[in-house]
Amino acid sequence: MAKYRQSLPQLKGGDFLSDGGLETTLVFHRGVDLPAFAAFPLLDDPKGREELTEYYEAYLAIARERGLGFILDTPTWRANVDWGAELGYGRQALRKVNIRSVAFIAELRRLWEKPGMPIILNGVIGPRGDGYKDGNMEPLTAQEYHALQAEAFAESAADMISAITMNNVGEAVGIVRAAKRAGMPCVVSFTVETDGRLANGKSLQAAIEETDAATGAYAAYYMVNCAHPSHFEGALSRGEAWVARIAGIRANASTKSHQELDESTVLDIGDPSDLGARYGMLRRDFPGMRVFGGCCGTDHRHLQAICDACLPAAAA
Repeated sequence: MAKYRQSLPQLKGGDFLSDGGLETTLVFHRGVDLPAFAAFPLLDDPKGREELTEYYEAYLAIARERGLGFILDTPTWRANVDWGAELGYGRQALRKVNIRSVAFIAELRRLWEKPGMPIILNGVIGPRGDGYKDGNMEPLTAQEYHALQAEAFAESAADMISAITMNNVGEAVGIVRAAKRAGMPCVVSFTVETDGRLANGKSLQAAIEETDAATGAYAAYYMVNCAHPSHFEGALSRGEAWVARIAGIRANASTKSHQELDESTVLDIGDPSDLGARYGMLRRDFPGMRVFGGCCGTDHRHLQAICDACLPAAAA
């Protein structure tokens, strides 16, 4: 049974952490082979589960040290029909692995959650295609396509669903509708290019407003991920209603463009201190942002720096 599905703690105030760049950490720091950049197959292997456990516990320890809640993601960003087929997973196997992913993180919650520091189980849905390249899904197609994961998470103990690294409105709308149909709270996290716009040139403002308009503002809130703060901070304006819908940031470590990152053979971890400082400025200017994590290239060092900059009271 889901613990927080009917009342998400992060909507009531307080600060929450999430993890960093799961796939980049596993590949570049831990030497784990991830075909198709997919982490979910690790759930089917004892060694893989150990790698995932060690990865997550590094961040759970930071949250416990700081006295913060935590948004605990499933490793299912690639666990959809197209990517699953590339890895030999049919629809039924995908349904099972998505459900099993929640059971896996639920056990981590059992070990790490403490009173006053809730851990929310978050079922992650990624884009059908490449998150770095412009997608073009119609809402109905996206709803039907992503229903497999949404329904699997609804069968599990997941508290919420997050659509991560969305680069087009149609797909975001479809996932929100699939989540609503499954009775799941959901979050949408858009990614932007170096100009602060989606890959198709749409502004972040338009993406959020259009998604809300098409779904009755069903999403609990929005986030921005897989882009450096320098890419999108200039697109945000204080006092605007659409900006108030953004409650979290999961930025890349690197200032490089998506194309540059795609072409790189080494990991750019950027400057953790500078990244933390930029989060601090965003937190100062937009106090409604209260969910902090990382994306590509970030690890526990970046999260420590973000905590130091954004949450000095918790660090004391």
